[in-house]
Amino acid sequence: MKPKTIKIIYWVLLVIFCLAMTADGIGGISMAKEGIEALNRLGYPSYIMPLLGVLKLLGVVALLQTRYQRIKEWVFAGLTFNFIGAAVSHLAAKHPLSEAMQPIIALVVMLIVYVLWKKYEQLKKQ
Repeated sequence: MKPKTIKIIYWVLLVIFCLAMTADGIGGISMAKEGIEALNRLGYPSYIMPLLGVLKLLGVVALLQTRYQRIKEWVFAGLTFNFIGAAVSHLAAKHPLSEAMQPIIALVVMLIVYVLWKKYEQLKKQ
């Protein structure tokens, strides 16, 4: 793949991913009814929603910035734990597989963004 193609695909996927995380973060901060219901079905307390919402919004800022690479790495790691934990929680609660697939799909998209980011960073060094 050409460097320009990698850069374009990286930024497009990153922006789409960050828009989804922003929507999820705002939903958490505003204690959206759907989120409360989902957490209750999983057995988690709803008071964790605003904290997770704020952390997701901070993660979006960290992913979009280009200066602090280590912070970006930590955000990718944290979101990986979040998505895996969400999928396992759905499976443990005996929810339909389709509900567990949502965080897995988000994880796959995020991993694609991560790989493209690493390739893009390597190309910038050359």
